[in-house]
Amino acid sequence: MKTAPIIRTERLLLREPILADWPSFAEVMTSDRARHMGGPFSIEYAWGAFCHGIALWQLFGVGNLSIELRATQQCIGQIEINQGPRFPEPELGWQLQSEAEGKGYAYEAAIALRDWAFRERKLDTLVSYIGRENSRSIRLAERLGATLDAHARPQDPGDLVYRHVPLHR
Repeated sequence: MKTAPIIRTERLLLREPILADWPSFAEVMTSDRARHMGGPFSIEYAWGAFCHGIALWQLFGVGNLSIELRATQQCIGQIEINQGPRFPEPELGWQLQSEAEGKGYAYEAAIALRDWAFRERKLDTLVSYIGRENSRSIRLAERLGATLDAHARPQDPGDLVYRHVPLHR
């Protein structure tokens, strides 16, 4: 049985989602903040996405982790590696509560999960599917060292695909 890791960074604890994280996840997914992911979504769709991210650990050994502030134990979002029929390639994705943006949390969490995936799961590559209008996520992908891959198949028509590769092969 594959289980989700616990990853600690300087300010964050990345851990398996728990039911107490659901309201935070639902708030993001049903709000205008989800427009860059094809939303806003219904509460039923959001619940399916929440459960999907947890189930991925059993099916593929990757999935969603909740981002918790170590100082306050507040869940501020999720970081994930998505896989399965909806994703042409394993995808590194992120979503944060609005009050958590602009503080480097997504960057810190993405580095930690990306590096874990390359080291522990021996993945050769990850991609991030990003809507063309999502300038914040584009900047984050580029800050992470990902490069635009014009030849990769997008998840949704019009998505940009940013490719992440291990720094040391």
